Amino acid sequence: MALTKEEKQEVITKFAQAKGDTGSPEIQVAILTKEVEKLQSHLADNKHDSPAKRGILSKISKRRRLLRYLSDHNKERYSKLIKELGLKK
Repeated sequence: MALTKEEKQEVITKFAQAKGDTGSPEIQVAILTKEVEKLQSHLADNKHDSPAKRGILSKISKRRRLLRYLSDHNKERYSKLIKELGLKK
């Protein structure tokens, strides 16, 4: 369940730290969060889709690693991102 170009561009413009920023941890976490949400809605209808389950678990673990990196290096940006995305921590 990939994001469309428009959805991805919307996320990038919302979470970019500077003009032209496309790879900051905030953007990566936000994109992964959107992809996880899409996969969750897909899995609600298709409970036995094992490759989708594996995909969602890998995206969640990558997001967790990025969040850990951000919390170690910049607590302020981490807490702001968690608040905006509505994640637990």
